[in-house]
Amino acid sequence: MAVYVYETIPSREGDPVRSYEIRQSMKDAALQKHPETGEPIRRVITGGLGVMTSSKGGPAPRPASGGHCGSGCGCH
Repeated sequence: MAVYVYETIPSREGDPVRSYEIRQSMKDAALQKHPETGEPIRRVITGGLGVMTSSKGGPAPRPASGGHCGSGCGCH
């Protein structure tokens, strides 16, 4: 089971946005309504934490050019 972050969808401008962590299977579709309150919600895409290693267990080599993502954006 994974934990996903959801937030309410405000019905009016200025309404507060509330965040929830909801545990569900990775196979389940994203929820459209909060399971207890029925409020409209949306899943928030967040960054994951990952560590890349070489096959020898050490750090993965850096790309020859550009940033870590390989796009050349200079993000790292």
